Amino acid sequence: MCGIVGIAGTGPVNTSIYDALTVLQHRGQDAAGIATTAGGQIFLRKENGLVKDVFRTRHMHELAGTLGIGHVRYPTAGTASAHEAQPLYVNSPYGIALSHNGNLTNAAALKQELFALDRRHLNTRSDSEILLNVLAHELGKQTIESLQPEHIFRAVEGVHRRCRGAYATVAMIPGFGLIAFRGPYGIRPLGYGFRESETGRECMVASESVAIEASGFTFEADVLAGECVVYDIRDRTFHRHQITERPSRSPCLFEFVYLARPDSLIDGISVYKSRLRMGDSLARKILRERPDHDIDVVIPVPDTSRTAAIQVAYHLGAKFREGFIKNRYIGRTFIMPGQAVRKKSVRQKLNPLSLEFRDKHVLLVDDSIVRGTTCSEIIRMARDAGARRVSFASAAPPVRYPNVYGIDMPAAQELIAHGRTVSEIEHEIGADWLIYQDLDDLISAAREGNPEITLYDDSVFSGKYITGDVNIEYLANLEADRNDRARAKRAEKERLYGD
Repeated sequence: MCGIVGIAGTGPVNTSIYDALTVLQHRGQDAAGIATTAGGQIFLRKENGLVKDVFRTRHMHELAGTLGIGHVRYPTAGTASAHEAQPLYVNSPYGIALSHNGNLTNAAALKQELFALDRRHLNTRSDSEILLNVLAHELGKQTIESLQPEHIFRAVEGVHRRCRGAYATVAMIPGFGLIAFRGPYGIRPLGYGFRESETGRECMVASESVAIEASGFTFEADVLAGECVVYDIRDRTFHRHQITERPSRSPCLFEFVYLARPDSLIDGISVYKSRLRMGDSLARKILRERPDHDIDVVIPVPDTSRTAAIQVAYHLGAKFREGFIKNRYIGRTFIMPGQAVRKKSVRQKLNPLSLEFRDKHVLLVDDSIVRGTTCSEIIRMARDAGARRVSFASAAPPVRYPNVYGIDMPAAQELIAHGRTVSEIEHEIGADWLIYQDLDDLISAAREGNPEITLYDDSVFSGKYITGDVNIEYLANLEADRNDRARAKRAEKERLYGD
């Protein structure tokens, strides 16, 4: 769930990329990076931390050029090193810088293949470096006199042939242009737009439409599943090519539930409108199961659940109130590494307004329940604030299965719903009553925005992995790898700082 951006402008693009990354900061708070190019040279700045902390004035001055890409990282297996922050770069052929959002499910096999057959050395554990090297190899094996968009398309064909999983990618080649492509399933989002300047047409690609619009560009369209687009800076022409013969457009449902900003359009679907519809269907289910409910007030767990909670309150005929005041300087707890950090951050992040809880039956509405840490703390806070009863509603179905496509849900044992019934989860989180959205209703809430999309990646809810290459052995290896990394990090901390 990283955020990526690329701009081919007519003037310096460093500050525009910086601004776009701040718009996409919700997609990753672990690391940030920008790469630009001028005069055939690539300039790169990347480091762990938020966008505002990674870049200083001196860095911005060094990021020269009218072509550049950027990245905000969200680690899929705990906090990674600054060395693995993106963009990543290879010098051959031509010099390619790349930013990637997603996860390759055959990364281990590809790594061996790249070394044994392609004679390419990898310097990190990042699957993004694997993707970059596959692209570079597929481009380098062609006979090219003058690099053209069709050579890029042929190289991306090789990427699709070899790489499995989820990937939305932006790349740049000095003196040539901007490249963006999406995997054959279109799981991770990517769109593009244009802006006319006095000196010519400019192009921008980004994970979400809101970053494009906030940068002064006009959002044009999504990069389709299996599609590659190229903006050639030599003649300022835009080229599109469908790489995959039979693409299966299957956007991630969790983008609409939680990941994306509400003011974004993803695959033609308004995230805001989909969340309104989630609230409508959730309210209908509450009324079916508890027609004589005595709920006094509906309170959202800010911010992503607010839109659905408004609709729930409206249909229930209950008051809607903001019961928690949010500290804007604490990051999103879902994407923070480590359970202890998340638990502590909930109390730092939210402060209850006692007047809205005292002696009332409160229905708390959240977008989803993943590990259960956040909702357990929030329910406890509501009781401490004087609530008579605390019910809890999730705008998403139970998250029971790991995500392997770029969201930090790799270990099933970390998911509170895995192997538990709803009543068991209800007891575990300390709610008087717990209700979940039905999966069919969640799919309908998204599909109504674009009826042409008939399939979604709902693997975290259903356990069905649409790429068809994920099995029990793969999930077990992924969980073991995550545990090994966690143990290594703890050992390193003990070595450096003691117990």
